[in-house]
Amino acid sequence: MNRLLLPLAALLVCTAPSAPQAQTQPAPPPPLATANITLGQSIFPLNGPWKFTIGDSPIDPATHQPLWSEPTFDDSHWESVDLTPPPGSIDRVFGMSGYVPGWTAKGHPGYSGYAWYRIRVKLNGLASEKLALEGPNDFEDGYQAFANGVLLGSFGDFSAHPPIIYSSQPAFFPIPPSATAKTNDGTEVLAFRLWMDPGTLIYSADSGGFHDPPLLGQADAVAASYQLHWMDLIRTYTSALLEGSLFFLLSVLALSLTLFDRSDKLYYWIAAAFLLSVLDSLTLAITAWGQLASVQTTDTLREVLLNPLILAVWVMVWRVWFQLKRPAWLPKAVLVLTLLYIIGNLLGEQLIFGLVSPRVAGPFHLLSVCARLALLALLVLTVVLGIRQQGREGWLVLPAVVLLGISKFQDELAVLHIHETWFPFGVSFTLFQMAQVLLAIALFILLLRRLLLSLRIQRQQALDIKQAAEVQHVLIPEHLPSTPNLTIHTEYRPAREVGGDFFQIIPNPTDNTVLVVAGDVTGKGLQAGMLVSLLVGAIRTAADTTSDPLLVLQTLNRRLLGRGHAQATAVALLIAADGHATLANAGHIPPYLNGIPLDMEGALPLGMIPDADFSVMHFQLAPNDNLVLISDGILEATDPSGQLYGFDRVQQHLRNNLSPAALADAAQHFGQEDDISLISLTRNPLPA
Repeated sequence: MNRLLLPLAALLVCTAPSAPQAQTQPAPPPPLATANITLGQSIFPLNGPWKFTIGDSPIDPATHQPLWSEPTFDDSHWESVDLTPPPGSIDRVFGMSGYVPGWTAKGHPGYSGYAWYRIRVKLNGLASEKLALEGPNDFEDGYQAFANGVLLGSFGDFSAHPPIIYSSQPAFFPIPPSATAKTNDGTEVLAFRLWMDPGTLIYSADSGGFHDPPLLGQADAVAASYQLHWMDLIRTYTSALLEGSLFFLLSVLALSLTLFDRSDKLYYWIAAAFLLSVLDSLTLAITAWGQLASVQTTDTLREVLLNPLILAVWVMVWRVWFQLKRPAWLPKAVLVLTLLYIIGNLLGEQLIFGLVSPRVAGPFHLLSVCARLALLALLVLTVVLGIRQQGREGWLVLPAVVLLGISKFQDELAVLHIHETWFPFGVSFTLFQMAQVLLAIALFILLLRRLLLSLRIQRQQALDIKQAAEVQHVLIPEHLPSTPNLTIHTEYRPAREVGGDFFQIIPNPTDNTVLVVAGDVTGKGLQAGMLVSLLVGAIRTAADTTSDPLLVLQTLNRRLLGRGHAQATAVALLIAADGHATLANAGHIPPYLNGIPLDMEGALPLGMIPDADFSVMHFQLAPNDNLVLISDGILEATDPSGQLYGFDRVQQHLRNNLSPAALADAAQHFGQEDDISLISLTRNPLPA
């Protein structure tokens, strides 16, 4: 002690001032502002060492809990597992670093069912803290969490067998004080009972168990981590929701295009394909963000129903797009392959636990793959035939078809080890989703182009119809010829812009006879108008050589023969100056004489067979007699309740001596369905 004090005393003597001096001491600095921080709010990843075994625990008869969850259970003979992520590993769900391969990659290939994880931890300095446990974020497929033998909770419904599982989600488990009683050596025992569905083995080569570690710590810190992981999960599957929204807008677009062209069935097929894709995307997002439906239910919906239907509908989309008629067997082949695809997925993917054994599931899985590839072959065949048929137009759709193949055959493309997942702004975006979006953009451009072409064709067709209507106005006489012996009134009300009814009134000034020919061609619209033009020209030509009603109908019959389904009903009437009338009928409605239909034999319409036998009758028109010729458009007028105008109403109108215009108005207002034409012939009184 003295040896230490002597040098210190010498040092003080050497450094002391020679004489005392008065000095002013500076004032002490004011205290600085200080932030008060309490440390200790933390969480700990439970990387290990874990003890692991496959199989399930027996039940402790005393606690009625699994024996393997008890802290006193000896697990020294179990495998040791470290959940520390390998360097460079990526979480395939969230896109963050940290992914641990499952038990199928660590000595248990092909195993599914129950397995257990156990870990012992020492909680130093946390006796007064509220503790909580956050389950892993990536795992297969459900689990129960225990602390010192006390069940904290579960992810999935373990009251059923097999357990009902859901898509992996963060889970938060507060640890009650009763579960924190330490064992004799001062440790806590955490245990997890896991279940993996057999169908999970098909989707991943390293499935099974935990792919990231659970987290343990103060309840507030664990709760904050839990909320952060939920935000990551929502952000991850936002792309599915955006994709579904895009598909929904395109389906609405496709359906709206049907308003411009209802005859084009392509828009309905495309709308069906996109609506099915909307349902698939929404199912994926809803499954990831909630527990409204189990993984088994959603996988069955997507894999068994939606995916086969989507692929089949796309094959039909391109068939209709290219307007292919051959091969005629292709739609039936698509239907059969779709059914095989559905059956193969239902039984081969083992989506329903225990439905079939793994030995039986193998051949059905092969059936599913073969049906899927066969549908791909039909898709390629359709595109090849379309390109051959349409040339440049066919090549324009090739990028869309390639993108469709990329988006729908991701399992087959996975063997090429192509980088397939990106995480811009934390949002999961796969190569196949990118292909889906590009496909939607390509189809939008193609649909817009097709719409413009369709509108151009419609404008041309409208011009053609307008010109045909103008021609028909010329063919149907608006100004009736002057006939000294007859008073003639006509009405013509086409159901469309171009009608299928026709009539011609041709007087002969040499002998004062009048030839009247009226009829109705099959069909409506432009095609019917073209047949009307043909028949009117034939009537005019025949009238130059004959006024015999039978010969006129025979001439018209020859003109229609050999023209496919070109047919018409017609009546030809010749009225002499003395009122003698000759009537020939080819399937037309008999005329009404003074409100009563003439009793004449029926006959075949024009254009049915050569040398048809048309009915002919003769009768006399007395002065003031009225003869009315009508088309079936009057009789077939239909009211909203489906009731026909009918013969009785026509006869009642004629007996009441209503004008032709009044009868046409009545039928039209009743509910016009077809062309309405009417000719009224009244023999003038004899001069006094």
